[in-house]
Amino acid sequence: MKIRQNVRHWAAKKALTAPVIGEAAHDKLVDLHTTIFLNKADEERREERRAHLDDFFDATMETYLTALEAGFPEAKAREITHVQANFDFFNHGWTEMMEIPGDEIEPHYRRYEEFFTKHGITIDDPLGEFRPPEGIAEAPETPEKLTEPEYENAKAGFADDAYVETEDGETVVGGEREEPADVDPSAAPGLDEEEAAD
Repeated sequence: MKIRQNVRHWAAKKALTAPVIGEAAHDKLVDLHTTIFLNKADEERREERRAHLDDFFDATMETYLTALEAGFPEAKAREITHVQANFDFFNHGWTEMMEIPGDEIEPHYRRYEEFFTKHGITIDDPLGEFRPPEGIAEAPETPEKLTEPEYENAKAGFADDAYVETEDGETVVGGEREEPADVDPSAAPGLDEEEAAD
């Protein structure tokens, strides 16, 4: 999968793992991800999916932290959560929200199969053990979109590794970038003053 990585991603990692601001960062990042993906959906479908996405992304924050603890670099830990989301979107027929085409679902699963298996994550059950005991909100499916899918927001051809686009526009394969020194967690999305004022 092709993902971006800049100082705000490093700041988000630091904020999420911090004892005091971690919960606030968690909530802001859930809101941010819900907003980003709802904006890819048809306008009339957005509100009916909001609660589901809020619950889903809330759970994937725990996946992210667990992947970091397991030793995955930041980009791959984050990619794991995006793969989970794409499983969920595919299962619901939300092809317009997918970042990868449907025929790349299986290769992405295989790349992280050991981690996914350990935590009960499958294509059909994208959250596995990270699914909250109370479950997550339901949302209407659009299975008809799987008949002739367009995947209008998907980037194909990046199923064999993590492709990380840096702040300089360079693409690094593998996701093994060194974390910058002196990252300020307040620069995480939603925690910086400029973003909070928007």
